[in-house]
Amino acid sequence: MATDTGTPSGIREGYGHEVAPSVRRGAVATRPALAAAQATLVLGALGVVYGDIGTSPLYTLKTAYQAAGGASEAIALGLLSLIIWTLVIITSVKYVALVMRADNDGEGGILALMAHLALKGREHPLVISIGILGAALLYGDGAITPAISVLSALEGLKLPVPALAPYVLPLAVVVLLALFAFQRNGTAVIGKLFGPVMVVWFVSIAGLGVASIVNHPGVLKALWPGYAMHYLATNGFTGFSVLGAVFLCATGAEALYADMGHFGARPIRVGWYSLVFPSLALSYAGQTALVVDGGLRGDANPFFLLAPDWAQLPLVGLATLATIIASQAIISGVFSMTRQAIQLDLCPRLSVTQTSEVGYGQIYIASVNWMLMLFTVGLTLGFGSSDNLSAAYGIAVSITMLLTTMLIFRVMHEQWNWSLALVIAIAGPLFVVDASFALANLTKVREGGWVTLVAATIIYTIMQAWRSGRKAMLGQLERATLPLPEFLESTAEIAHVPGTAIYLARRLDIVPLALLHSLKHYKVLHERNVILHVVTEQSPRVPARDRIQTSSLGNGFYRIVLRYGFMEYPDLPVALAHCTLDGQGFDMMQTTFFLSRETIETARGRRIKGIGRRLFAWMHRNATDATEFFRIPRNRIVELGARIEL
Repeated sequence: MATDTGTPSGIREGYGHEVAPSVRRGAVATRPALAAAQATLVLGALGVVYGDIGTSPLYTLKTAYQAAGGASEAIALGLLSLIIWTLVIITSVKYVALVMRADNDGEGGILALMAHLALKGREHPLVISIGILGAALLYGDGAITPAISVLSALEGLKLPVPALAPYVLPLAVVVLLALFAFQRNGTAVIGKLFGPVMVVWFVSIAGLGVASIVNHPGVLKALWPGYAMHYLATNGFTGFSVLGAVFLCATGAEALYADMGHFGARPIRVGWYSLVFPSLALSYAGQTALVVDGGLRGDANPFFLLAPDWAQLPLVGLATLATIIASQAIISGVFSMTRQAIQLDLCPRLSVTQTSEVGYGQIYIASVNWMLMLFTVGLTLGFGSSDNLSAAYGIAVSITMLLTTMLIFRVMHEQWNWSLALVIAIAGPLFVVDASFALANLTKVREGGWVTLVAATIIYTIMQAWRSGRKAMLGQLERATLPLPEFLESTAEIAHVPGTAIYLARRLDIVPLALLHSLKHYKVLHERNVILHVVTEQSPRVPARDRIQTSSLGNGFYRIVLRYGFMEYPDLPVALAHCTLDGQGFDMMQTTFFLSRETIETARGRRIKGIGRRLFAWMHRNATDATEFFRIPRNRIVELGARIEL
């Protein structure tokens, strides 16, 4: 995503780049260009946003039949009705129609929603905890999605080529290893193929579904929600637990909201209503028609049985491509979410690599990539098949969706100023639906769902430890310094040397610790002394015109405030190149950056709280230093140490 250029929002190009202003004008001559831009965005959204939910027909019905204990006509029609109405309620109503309205300056995702609700100058612990928990759960989903998607696609080889069955698992591991190894190269080139491949995928599954429905059109009566209600009412606990399998059809719905910043809301909505939802509905209905006609053999996957014998192998190839695209999308989403967490101070600074000169959303975070790879491959080898892995899938996303409903409740009431009665009337039923799916998925904890919960607990603990430890560290630093006005009054008689000194400051009302230590050691000040404060706003991007604020403090001191959104990279040399103080710019060869390097030590005698402090100290030691994070030239830096005991 590119930084804000001051143009109106709503039309974006590629991975979030603004369309030229000429395209935005309302003149008739620009309508073809506007239509072309919208078509490009819809095509891009099909290749990135819908990969997860678009490949769910590969495993949803097969898993649901196993959970239901059979595939009779009554069960098949009940499950089809449940799936269709899950897509309607969860995806069409909740996310596409409602949640996507709660954008944070065009950006989506649970962390963006959390930031949108966080009022300046006041913390909301519950909102922040919900956001952190939702993010932690989505990291688990980021590992499971590639595993179950690739496995379910390659398992289709068992039908046309049974001899390859023993090699499905090793082949899946090879595909996943290659996928993660390729991440460092970015997806700027192959990304252009994502959209067309997914169009072929959706058209193909819709066509196969229609061909099957023609043989048994009676399955369309399952569109009536009474079949879903009757199934739930007559199957007791089994019917309730089956909801965990039915939910697999909607696991990618969260991506529609999370990836909204890449393409905008309208292209995602157009893609959903015009192609994705109809294709998914036809595929599920086609699989159901095949089952009702008695075409399901043993534990075979009804999805691949839809294709004639000659087309099954090509369908496996297409399904594999689609699942690779789905995996790529979720991995990229994890990278983007990590960048948000870094900027919102929810995790330590990590090295972020831009993999495209024009695609701001295309980034690579090596440490996250390799940890995700180990977790994904471990899940693949540990569970061995998509059937086994389905038990661990769905828990993370269902709980995240429940948390999203809790946050959107506050947005509707506090931000949109809707009446409490209206908010309850809308959010109440959604909460009941989300809670039902979450509880149904929790019945799968012993069968493998515990893996996701353990992973989410670890990540949540890490984020909370970083947040609380950082807050305690800053409190210690503030107590070790002086109020800025008092300090400035005492500097009038201090000698000055040529050049410019820049001191990074976490607050504007106190003296940076590096400045105190520098003065203590060198006994002099520079001609220009800049106290530089970098602010991460609660919005994803800050317009260039609002980036820099300068002020003179007297006695050769100046204050510069740089503002960035939580989806932007702080680049201090670039920002300072556009800044002047009393008509004089910055010469990097005459400028020195002074930074404070804190060494964290934990106090003895603490138990539970001490564990979090030690975890924070370890993360602080291994975090990317400010030099790299702020893009400061290494030969222009002086670091001064400080020891802090927590």
